[in-house]
Amino acid sequence: MKTKNLFITIEGGEGSGKTTQSKLLKEYLEHKGYSVVLTREPGGTAIAEAIRNMLLNPNSNLTAEAELFLYEAARCQHIKEVVIPALKKGSVVICDRFTDASVAYQGYARKLDILLINKLNSAASFGVKPIVTIYLDTDPLKGLNKAKDLNKEFYGKKGDRIERESLKFHKDVRKGYLEQAKKYFNRIKVVKTQSSPEKTHKLIKKIIDTVL
Repeated sequence: MKTKNLFITIEGGEGSGKTTQSKLLKEYLEHKGYSVVLTREPGGTAIAEAIRNMLLNPNSNLTAEAELFLYEAARCQHIKEVVIPALKKGSVVICDRFTDASVAYQGYARKLDILLINKLNSAASFGVKPIVTIYLDTDPLKGLNKAKDLNKEFYGKKGDRIERESLKFHKDVRKGYLEQAKKYFNRIKVVKTQSSPEKTHKLIKKIIDTVL
């Protein structure tokens, strides 16, 4: 078993295929002989998953500030309980969403202070930073419709609490991600979602192979 303590994050708006691509990347790296831990934010631990349920529940009447602090609390638990121990063991950690999501969703879309968000992100992640971030760029309307369709069994046709936000909100999220990709171009790699998950995966593999 190869050991390489790399932290890789997969970012994207609703319905961009993060979960699918995270799983495909895990399979690819395991096939190459790496020990891989696949996790997500918010989530990954019992406490963080409970916070996730609160954040996505359409009946949760959260202020923007309360939402931000809940995401950071979940991150804090997740980093300490899952990510740091896995990296210490020499595993590759793939995380479905991380600090860039807080900037895109709570900063650009919710209009909270980005300097504050960056400080909270830094504190909650204990200095852990991804070596590479894949941003899956997709049309917000298409992605939103796809996400709502996938989640209708759990949240009804309107989707979860985040999916119920306006199209403008989700366009602002995309803007936030793209602006971060320009700012941190050495780390954040923009991958346009293709006509099939396999084609998108092929583009991601090329990026990851340069890191390995």
